[in-house]
Amino acid sequence: MLKYGMLLATTSLLLAGTALTASAEELHIYAWASELPQEIVDDFAKETGINVTMDTYDSNETMMAKLSAGASGYDLVEPSQYTVQVLVKQGLLTELDHAKLPNLSNLGAAFKDVSYDPGQKFSVPYIWGTTGLAYNEDCVKQPITSWKAMWDPQYEGRVYMLDNMLAAYIAGLQVNGLHAGTANPEEIEKATQSLIEQKKILGGYNSSNFGELVASGEACIVQAWNSNVTQILDENPKVHYVIPEEGGSMWIDGFAIPKNAKNVDAAYKFIDYIMKPEVAAKAANLSKSATVVDAAKALLPKEVAENQAIYPPADKLKKVDFILDVGDAMKLYQDGWTKVKTAQ
Repeated sequence: MLKYGMLLATTSLLLAGTALTASAEELHIYAWASELPQEIVDDFAKETGINVTMDTYDSNETMMAKLSAGASGYDLVEPSQYTVQVLVKQGLLTELDHAKLPNLSNLGAAFKDVSYDPGQKFSVPYIWGTTGLAYNEDCVKQPITSWKAMWDPQYEGRVYMLDNMLAAYIAGLQVNGLHAGTANPEEIEKATQSLIEQKKILGGYNSSNFGELVASGEACIVQAWNSNVTQILDENPKVHYVIPEEGGSMWIDGFAIPKNAKNVDAAYKFIDYIMKPEVAAKAANLSKSATVVDAAKALLPKEVAENQAIYPPADKLKKVDFILDVGDAMKLYQDGWTKVKTAQ
């Protein structure tokens, strides 16, 4: 009888433990590859007891397709600026309750009223950076300053463009003296033809390990997001990152809560956590990205805070384009990109 009673008690404890585990808070994050360090995610999980899973993507379009399809299963996504506008138009983002984000006050002044989402109504900036090019001096003997180098036949087979429609069009438009993000059909067509012409010398399109390609010398020049190559710059002094003289672009990636998110409270907790200066500094240091939290920059190591590939001097940002939602012109880009990718 005693053994039976002990068995019941043990079974009850096991069932209770199972129930507690099943009821633990969860958070499912969908973020840009390499931008949200796993260590930050683990720190958050340890501090809060929330079970976190993270998947990554290498294009806004991939993420948008999942949200548009419905029931994505994600509670937090990391869209770039123009993507926030598109997702808001489609009714796919939750309007944020700032009362649940006390650390939002730490956001730097330059990011508190961004044009694509005034007042952080649907998203909170996380990091920012630029789109330019990286080259390896082992096979590029003269310093590069222009997108034109990515059309130079002397580098045939060793030039790689980002496998990203709007990123590719940044170069295609600016090399023609045009602004990235234009909605003008003739200008988009001109860029399309330039990108088709460029294919003759391309080694390929790559949005995942382009930094490794240029570091190894397999690629001489790659179109690049600065945040993806800054670690490589530290490890290989022969690799250089350049904002081209035609302008390049600036981007801002931030966090937003999908409309169909199931773990909304956990999503708010994570956004608020990442806005703490000490956390933002650690994330920026690990990812070698520029933080949007001013107080965090003061906590960064000198080699990060003064790294011009991460924090370009003001004069290098004078001509950068900031791509916003192009509206109906997106169809022109999509049609043009299909022509580019299928061209022989």
